[in-house]
Amino acid sequence: MEKGINYLHDDWLSKSNKVTDLFNKKMALNSKYNASFDSMTDEQKTALKDEMAQAAKDYTDAVEARNWSKQLLEEARGSEKPASKKPVEPKKSEKELAKDIKNKFVADFKNMVTSGTMPDGSKILGDDSSAGLTIPDDVQTAIHTLVRQYASLESLVNIENVSTSHGSRVYEKLVDITPLVNLDDEKAQIGNIDDPKLTLIKYAIHRYAGITTATNTLLADTAENILGWLEQWAARKDVVTRNQAILAVMGKAPKKPTISNFDDIKDLENNTLDPAIIATSAFVTNQSGFNVLSKIKDANGNYLIQPNVTNPEVKQIGGNTVQVIADRWLPNVTGSHPLYFGDLKQGITLFDRQEMSVTPTNIGGGAFETDTTKIRFIDRFDVQLIDNGAFAAASFKAVADQTKATADQTKATAVSK
Repeated sequence: MEKGINYLHDDWLSKSNKVTDLFNKKMALNSKYNASFDSMTDEQKTALKDEMAQAAKDYTDAVEARNWSKQLLEEARGSEKPASKKPVEPKKSEKELAKDIKNKFVADFKNMVTSGTMPDGSKILGDDSSAGLTIPDDVQTAIHTLVRQYASLESLVNIENVSTSHGSRVYEKLVDITPLVNLDDEKAQIGNIDDPKLTLIKYAIHRYAGITTATNTLLADTAENILGWLEQWAARKDVVTRNQAILAVMGKAPKKPTISNFDDIKDLENNTLDPAIIATSAFVTNQSGFNVLSKIKDANGNYLIQPNVTNPEVKQIGGNTVQVIADRWLPNVTGSHPLYFGDLKQGITLFDRQEMSVTPTNIGGGAFETDTTKIRFIDRFDVQLIDNGAFAAASFKAVADQTKATADQTKATAVSK
């Protein structure tokens, strides 16, 4: 084999030298052609062109022969190398990879409590000033799934996922649009039209944090149970935190009428928002408020709130859906029930950083003295009012039914027509 490899090596060197010689010949002919072209006869030009074409072909053939010789040499050398005996590990499925990530997260979680050491090797101080463990995507997805089961207001507003701690967005607000100018005069100058009014909205991601206490027996549980407990706890905390931030922005609605009778609700529905927004609008109230509204009747004895004809579980007022939130998530204010009407997705945006983190410790925050584990959860988001004309806020306590018109009122109405 050694003799064969030496022969292939010499053959490759020989063919490489031939390529070099033919290349030099081709370049010399090109130079002769460029320098003497004008002084040559037609026969000389034809002969030189033929010679250049043959030199180019010889060069191309030599390059192919050299490359083939090089390939044979490399294959011969490769056959002498011992085959790798390291077994090839099969690729893991996405489900298996996700499970590995979760298991590592739980292992780091336990290690942080038992040793007080972060995954990067740094120590957790008593005041626990570390950044904590970033919750894996799969676990965050499970948390968000649970969030929707706790009557979260998050589903009512627009959600935008962001990857930076701050930024800005430009929005076009709904404004009155003026018509084009009538130009019957052919010589009239065309003027400028009204430009869209743009609003700059800035967001800055805030950290919202909370701490809970767990017994150390939690750490003796399985990875699935630890993750299940964490997901349930984080989801509840997340709902309360985000609801509070969303409610604070919902309270910035400019129109806040007080509802006292049936017609006040119809005024809120028909005469507070732009008609373009009414088409996508909905009512939002809490459970106790819905109980009051569900008993209101019009002059003909029909209830204000009616079931959707295709889905009786969906309740409507004048064709607009009524969304009911539990009192614990959407509380009364000084004894008055809240009532919002509009398109909250157009009016409010929640900028979600999607970087939840959790940090446990059995040392700081009094955990050492009580033999417990303190677990801190941090969520990162911001809520901004985008269009204050997209919804209105009202309140009510008792709402009177619509009164029937008297005989004189009916007669007067008929005469006026």
